[in-house]
Amino acid sequence: MEAGVRTLLIWCPDWPVVAAEIVDGVPGEAPVVVMAGNRVLACSEAARREGVRRGLRRREAQSRCPQVIVVEHDPGRDARAFEPVVAAIEEVVAGIEVIRPGACAVAARGPARYFGGEEAAAERIVEQVAQACAVECQVGIADGVFAAGIAARTGIVVGAGRAREFLSSVPVSALEKPDLTDLLDRLGVKTLGEFAALPASDVLTRFGFEGALAHRLASGSDHRPLAVRQPPLDLAVEEVYDDALERVDVAAFAGRALAEQLHERLAAHGLACTRLGIEAVTGDGQELYRVWRHDGMLTSAAIAERVRWQLDGWLTGARRGAMSGPTAGLVRLRLIPDGVMVHVGLQPGLWGETGEERERAHRAFSRVQGLLGPDSVVTMVLGGGRSADDQVRLVPWGDEREPARAAAEHREPIPGVVTEPLLGKVASVTPLRPIHVVGMSDNSEMSGMRRGGEGSGGQHGGAGSVGPHGDAGSGGRDGKVGSGFAVVAVGPGKGRRGVKGKPVLPPWPGRFPRPSPAIVLPEPLPAVVRDGEGRTVGVSARLELTGEPVSLAIERGRPCAITGWAGPWPVDERWWAPEEARRRARFQMTTEDGRALMLSLARGEWLVEAIYD
Repeated sequence: MEAGVRTLLIWCPDWPVVAAEIVDGVPGEAPVVVMAGNRVLACSEAARREGVRRGLRRREAQSRCPQVIVVEHDPGRDARAFEPVVAAIEEVVAGIEVIRPGACAVAARGPARYFGGEEAAAERIVEQVAQACAVECQVGIADGVFAAGIAARTGIVVGAGRAREFLSSVPVSALEKPDLTDLLDRLGVKTLGEFAALPASDVLTRFGFEGALAHRLASGSDHRPLAVRQPPLDLAVEEVYDDALERVDVAAFAGRALAEQLHERLAAHGLACTRLGIEAVTGDGQELYRVWRHDGMLTSAAIAERVRWQLDGWLTGARRGAMSGPTAGLVRLRLIPDGVMVHVGLQPGLWGETGEERERAHRAFSRVQGLLGPDSVVTMVLGGGRSADDQVRLVPWGDEREPARAAAEHREPIPGVVTEPLLGKVASVTPLRPIHVVGMSDNSEMSGMRRGGEGSGGQHGGAGSVGPHGDAGSGGRDGKVGSGFAVVAVGPGKGRRGVKGKPVLPPWPGRFPRPSPAIVLPEPLPAVVRDGEGRTVGVSARLELTGEPVSLAIERGRPCAITGWAGPWPVDERWWAPEEARRRARFQMTTEDGRALMLSLARGEWLVEAIYD
């Protein structure tokens, strides 16, 4: 964009500080600094009075003002807080381009003609922002965005054709390109006027493309036109009713008509709805809102169906005395397309991924949610954790299936090593259950077994360990490997390496080895494990059992003989938080009646936590 195009730029001083005050409640009148990369990005007026400036290190800023409030920079917070300011400006002018959070620009010609001059337009915008958002701002008007931004710092209007003259005395640091400005300063070029006086061809040769663009800015020109911000489309449909809707059939009929209007409006813009928001207001002012998700595109009939289900749930629930139902008839209904996509068609899955069976199930589950609430139908998502009871997260049907805690894929009992079955090498092994028993290194958090050749099975009830060369170690007090478990050899594996560009997920050291149990009990069942002499089995500080597990009694049931077991796998979680700390030893056990269980021992009490299939 060549010189001569008038630009009006709105600038909110110290916007990172103002955003922290709006979003996080930081007192703006106090000394506040926003830090980015251990340097001051922005500071409040009170901090500047104490000598704090942009670019200072954290320690220097705190030494100048010991009582300063330090806030970490959050670009998302700045953008969210600036959106209401942009919306307020759009109420009086159109065609706004957001430069960055805290600054936006608009072509000055339209507002100047509408309000009777550039100064009058600037005053109207400042007044609008102050009244709507309670935010102070300054306006600069000049030829080009760059010159207007410099003018906004002092709130002046630069005459037409005088941008280069106005910029001539501005330091080169205003370009906000540290590497370039440092080089220019060492070459003796101190101001934008001196930089603009250099031949453009020589600047391109010496400083490259970035220097050529900066040279255009210093000369009062911009390298691109304004990219105006398009206001978001208002696709929601709404209807107000004189007679309150209290019957389900009447409300469903009104909802169908509104659903058809929404579908037609979306189709006119070439869009389809994937997430629908249903909002209702009762006669006494109560507001109800529910979001319906869909993995495909909602047709007019599908939108109407979900509206009917939701209204049926609200009104019927109210008559049944539900807490979340409306307290009066509905007087306003609004449908909001919360998620839209370009309508390019949807290919059904070959095996029914998006076929009729899945659709019928989805409708059934969604209707139950509409009647009983979103938490009435949930699905399980596996995530990170060290035990079976903390790896599962329940999410409502239709919500995004994201784990609460990330974790690497659980492939082997020990991350980074490969297991090899040794069933053919150990003649005395009779595998009854696919439970892996592995020898752990002494420094592992999951360690509960000694290395092969040391008779570890004698301390751990027949759990055969393996030696460093893959040879099977002894098992059981008499040197035999206990039955009921698959013995595996732990060979030298390659270390974990993250793929370039992809974060390495946490491995959760101490996680219980595979296979995972089929059923995790909501409440662990108390149990008692006894040795051959009838004493309760315990675990010492050296992770050695006080006796051989012989029988298991669950709750008040009869004792059952133990045919095989493995463990212990100790874990000491959140020891730094006494209220949340949990220290226990975990075991796998099989009984003579064919059950395979996961048990834990904590503070002398045995608990059955999960059941294997």
